[in-house]
Amino acid sequence: MKKLFLSLVVASSAVFGQQIAFDEYTLPNGLHVILHQDNTAPVVTTGVMYHVGSKDEQVGKTGFAHFFEHLLFEGTHNIKRGEWFKIVSSHGGSNNANTTTDRTYYYETFPSNNLELGLWMESDRLLQPVINQIGVDTQKEVVQEEKRQRLDNQPYGRFMYGEALSPHVFKKHPYKWSVIGSFEDLSNAKLDDFKHFSSTYYVPNNAVLVIAGDFQKDEAKKLVEKYFGIIPRGKEVTKSFPKEEPITKEVRVTEYDGNIQIPLLAINYRTGDNKSKDAYALNMLADYLTGGKSSVLYKKYVDDTKQALQVISFNRQMEDYGIYTIGILPQGDIPFDQLELELAKDVENVQKNLISEQDYQKLLNKFENQFVASKSGVEGLAHALADAYMLGGKTNLVNEELDVYRSVTRQDIQNAAKKYLNNNQRVIVHYLPESAKAAPTKAAQ
Repeated sequence: MKKLFLSLVVASSAVFGQQIAFDEYTLPNGLHVILHQDNTAPVVTTGVMYHVGSKDEQVGKTGFAHFFEHLLFEGTHNIKRGEWFKIVSSHGGSNNANTTTDRTYYYETFPSNNLELGLWMESDRLLQPVINQIGVDTQKEVVQEEKRQRLDNQPYGRFMYGEALSPHVFKKHPYKWSVIGSFEDLSNAKLDDFKHFSSTYYVPNNAVLVIAGDFQKDEAKKLVEKYFGIIPRGKEVTKSFPKEEPITKEVRVTEYDGNIQIPLLAINYRTGDNKSKDAYALNMLADYLTGGKSSVLYKKYVDDTKQALQVISFNRQMEDYGIYTIGILPQGDIPFDQLELELAKDVENVQKNLISEQDYQKLLNKFENQFVASKSGVEGLAHALADAYMLGGKTNLVNEELDVYRSVTRQDIQNAAKKYLNNNQRVIVHYLPESAKAAPTKAAQ
């Protein structure tokens, strides 16, 4: 079978100079390959992203995707248990992995003369990982400790990692559980459950390989063929997730956290998928409202009225849906109902009125700077290329994303606010100290 090749030479940008050039092609086994050659520094990143995240798990078997982020460092048939990190560090490299609701990403960055080592290690992880009981038991302890640190013992951790929010925004879709999942589910899982998860999702036709940095393309392609071309194609991965009914009536819930003293008022809205233009408009709106000390809501609540210690807003973009959050930490005994009324007026204001042309230009300038900064360094570029291909729908989104932001008008921002941020679509979370169960604070009244 012939390989499918798509070579891309990107034209220069009038604003930022040469855009990100890359070649991409697909091996017969379904593995997509992206090559970004940059010989300015003698380093190279090899990254593999798998299209599997927490949303691919089943009820009663949550936490598997994040668990595999740890488990697949246990070793392979060629790399003994406990040797992965030693091999990387002894060759002057670094490595890591991360998991989201939608994908899992592993990468190594080496001096460029170790490109072959990075490709061999990632291919061996894909071809023949060791999944045995000792590794599973070891990583269960690691994940349990991580959950304690990030969620159970971290102030506001259960909210920020979704455990105290997602179940109230989603009722059907697997976004309703957190990425870290249930430790009870992991404890009850059998070894065969983990092997089944591996054989289902950790296959070349469910992955993208990115090489970014100092290498020669012809040599890299030969090495990719040598190490990844021999891996058999897996069964086709089918994805079908339940659709959520629109939120048409305000939802109010209370969650408690024993690690906080200051309550959090969080007003949340379910939004659309990460590919829509609305997602970009909501990102810009979030920055307009709370992006720094000169933002509208920061100046109002923190500087002027002194009603808040902090105010935040962000649009959490995911592949199928998103969550837009406005959160506020009240100053003293400012009651939540007063803050809710004020925030409702602020949202109504951006629904009724266009942001000023001056504020709009400030947003564009800020996003241009963020765009450039996020693409600096081969590690960041490798990650961006993989994300663009797997979650953005096309690799060249790394070059086009800024144009998408530039195409978002003031009217688009207003329309997105009108579409998603209505009172009957709100999920209001009162996130309170554990002590408030016995004696509710004025803020929670």
